[in-house]
Amino acid sequence: MAAPLAQASAGAPLALLSPGGLWLLALLGPLVLLYILKIKRSRRRVPSTWLWAAAQRDLMARAPFRKLIAQLPLVLQALALALLALALARPASRGRELTGDHVAIVIDTSASMSAAARGPAGEATTRVELAKQLARDLLSGLAPGSDALIVEAGRDARLVAALDRDRVRLKAAIDPIAARDVEGDLEAAVALGIDRLRQLGGARRVVAITDGNLARPASLRGASLPVEVITVGDPVDNAAIVRVDVRAGSAVVGASGADGERSDPREEVQAFLVVANFGAQPRDVYVTMRQDNASDVLGSRRVLVKPGERLPVVLTFRPSPGDYRKGLVFELSPRDAMPLDDVAYGRVPAGDKLPVFLASAGNGQGGDAQGAQPGAPSGGSVWLERALASDPMTSVISGALADLLGKPGLDPDTFVVIDGACPPDPPGGDLLIVNPPPGRCAGTLVGQTLERPTLTSWDTADPRLRFLTLDGVNLRVASSLKPEAATQELIRAQEGTIATDISTASRTGTLLGFDVGESDWPLKASFVLFVRNLLEQARAHRAHGITGPARTGEPLRVSIPATARDLQAMGPAGERLEVAQRAGVAVIAETPRAGFYRLAWQGPQAGSVVVPANLTSVAESDLTPRPLLAEGGGEVAVSSAAGQPDAHVEWTWLLALAALGLVVADVWYFTRVPRPLRGHDRPAA
Repeated sequence: MAAPLAQASAGAPLALLSPGGLWLLALLGPLVLLYILKIKRSRRRVPSTWLWAAAQRDLMARAPFRKLIAQLPLVLQALALALLALALARPASRGRELTGDHVAIVIDTSASMSAAARGPAGEATTRVELAKQLARDLLSGLAPGSDALIVEAGRDARLVAALDRDRVRLKAAIDPIAARDVEGDLEAAVALGIDRLRQLGGARRVVAITDGNLARPASLRGASLPVEVITVGDPVDNAAIVRVDVRAGSAVVGASGADGERSDPREEVQAFLVVANFGAQPRDVYVTMRQDNASDVLGSRRVLVKPGERLPVVLTFRPSPGDYRKGLVFELSPRDAMPLDDVAYGRVPAGDKLPVFLASAGNGQGGDAQGAQPGAPSGGSVWLERALASDPMTSVISGALADLLGKPGLDPDTFVVIDGACPPDPPGGDLLIVNPPPGRCAGTLVGQTLERPTLTSWDTADPRLRFLTLDGVNLRVASSLKPEAATQELIRAQEGTIATDISTASRTGTLLGFDVGESDWPLKASFVLFVRNLLEQARAHRAHGITGPARTGEPLRVSIPATARDLQAMGPAGERLEVAQRAGVAVIAETPRAGFYRLAWQGPQAGSVVVPANLTSVAESDLTPRPLLAEGGGEVAVSSAAGQPDAHVEWTWLLALAALGLVVADVWYFTRVPRPLRGHDRPAA
């Protein structure tokens, strides 16, 4: 590594030269030599030597050199050569030197870095822009021969630029960096930088640029290399929506009738929000709710949030059938220094009643729960229908299996019950198959008939069998079931397994190997509890519609039909996203932005879904100063960007421009047209 030629004392401006270009100064010697060497003159016959006395003395002198006379071309050429040599040496002045042969620069890109800030000249900017400019200044301050790498610290550490000595390339890699709507993990990013430098020789160091508002304050624990933390941004007050939950409910509305005053329940969407004030002053804000892509306000409240308070807010509205599964946007106004957490997203639940379709292999006609053909279904279907209809929050339809398989526009969250058959890939949501025919059914082998099996055990840890007992339940006949794994066994008899779990990644499935009408189970309370557990599980799946958390920065898992094809996903800004599909689950690997993620698919059960993703992070929304904890044997220094000296400035281009100007002046001097002599300036004859 080339050492600096000149360095000021600590804290003073620094001038740095690379000796690589100073070799051009050696050309000053040959240049001067050209001006002091005698010129070899040709002999000419002239009438008189009076006008050529100087030339005659020069010819008579024996020395090979002549006296150096200061001439304008010599001065111009010498200055141009010196300036060019200095330009190639890349002179620079800077306020601080970033020491180290190898440097890792870590830039925090968590959600708090999107907060508003003021630049050095008082201009409006953001914390992440201050961090990026500081990173550029640090790169300019690298000593000649040093290299650096850039690491982005979002929810996951990401290497932006590998080790490189080209400052232009490193600065270009910083330009696209932006704050993400996620909780940051500075510890992982610092660890990545240390890991990349660990095997290298020479002086190594890590510089982390952050606002200090870390989701994990002890993020520098155990650093094995010197770490310098530079904080950007000033403390600001902030209010945020830190929790949102949308549910379907009912409101009691008074009405006047023939019997006097009565109450009618009406379906209602209830949004539960928590608004937090992290500032030192009370905040008077409006909390509003509207549908996505709509300007009409569905609900609004004005609240006063005290300093340090977390205030619950409830907003409600009555949905129409066209509102189901539409996106909801919640906003705080007026906005503050961090607009990101002033907005949260939700989704209108798909109605308060769970749709249920009871399909029987022996039922030739369909109808609703009250109008089904009496005697047409099997005995088991009648008991199942009564148990399903006893739940006031269900809407039960019974029909033939062909009606189910050929029904267009079936709600994808419908709880499907099939009695006496086992079709492949039935539509709908959660599934219950009762009394299947012999053969393979959803991965379980339906085998021999068991006469009067004796129940011995059941999986009480499974949600479908909680709070119930099967003691005293007698079966007349059942089919032996052999699942793919022993963990799928739900109800076991002395003669074999008679109930198994046939769930997939996109739905919960249950297989009963017997006709409930051929038992006394419907006469027990445990049968009603079993059906209620299935309905509650299906209702929970319907309310969420996803199998994983919908938080920014985390993978998004969305349940889709197993027969879905041509799956497409779009982000909050309408951008196309990569999505993986497997076994009825669509997975978006990363959700870096808060907002609505939309998926659409084709196939027999074509459809689409809107899934909201939120930040809702107290750690990121709290912009008050917090101490950075450092533990372990590493050396950690924390300083503020406001106390950093001025940025590094290179003067190469200015010196090169000056050298070019001198060359142009020298060319002009030699090629100029001489001024004609006036009469009194001519020599006498």
